[in-house]
Formats: sequence, structure tokens, C-alpha cells
Amino acid sequence: MRFNLLSLILDAADLESESAFWSRLVGGSTAKTATHHFVQADGLPAIVIQHAPGHVAPQWPDGAPQQMHFDLATSDPAAADERVRDAGGRRLLPADDVTLAGQQGSRVYASPAGHPFCLRSA
Repeated sequence: MRFNLLSLILDAADLESESAFWSRLVGGSTAKTATHHFVQADGLPAIVIQHAPGHVAPQWPDGAPQQMHFDLATSDPAAADERVRDAGGRRLLPADDVTLAGQQGSRVYASPAGHPFCLRSA
């Protein structure tokens, strides 16, 4: 089983300025919804800016910690679920929370340090 990095998701109170920054930085195009902006550039995973009205910018290394999450695509969600848990991750939602067939949902996990990430069907 192999994982592929599908996207990087960043919270931001201001979708426009954050997505414009990343689009200018990496090139490509930006697709927009009311709550998400998707920056697509050749050779990179999507950079998704997720609207978070109460977002507090990290003050790394002192103060509010950095935060982001990954979406990982897999051809075998059941085996991936087991692998995540065997490695020390934990489910943040119940096992029947989504339908993974056809990219219709994600299963949400946390790493041992509590950093969230999602598994999606490839």
C-alpha cells in the first residue's frame, strides 16, 4: 500500500489574501467556493485555504503553535485505517462517519501529538 500527498489545508480568516499569496508564490490557478480556495500548481499537491473566522496566526516558536493538516489519498482505506492506528494515530470521528467511495468523504485522525489529518480514497 502506498500513500500520496493529496493536499495541504491551511486555516485563514481571510480567504482572499491567503489564497492570493499562495497562488502568487507557487503559480497555477485558484478555484473558489464560499468556504475553501483551492490553489493548483503543476507538480504540487493542492494548497487548500479553509475559511476559519476565528483563526489565530501561529506565533512560532513562542506562543500559539503552528497548525495545518494533511489529506492523504489511499487505494485501501481499511488497510490504511489499521496502519494509522498501529502507528499510534487515533480516529477523531466514528468509523461509519463517511462514505469513502469516489472521494465523497474523509476519515479524520490525529497523530500522537494531536495533529489532525484525513484519509480519502485514491
